[in-house]
Amino acid sequence: MTADPSPLGRIGVLLTGTRGSAGPGEVLLRIRGGTETYRAYSDESLPKGATVLVVESRAHRAVDVVAWSDPFTDS
Repeated sequence: MTADPSPLGRIGVLLTGTRGSAGPGEVLLRIRGGTETYRAYSDESLPKGATVLVVESRAHRAVDVVAWSDPFTDS
């Protein structure tokens, strides 16, 4: 069985906060048996260290993200 190489649906942590329409940040994702960084775009500003969910994959190692809170572990 081959692992899915798509970043879509993965949860990551922002290494650099996003700035909404002012520009992207950077997200670290576990993918392909390791970790990789992608440019991260979001509608609203998100701080460094925020946990995010990848909701769209763009070209050239860029993704759209939203803030994520695990409903089973976060209160």
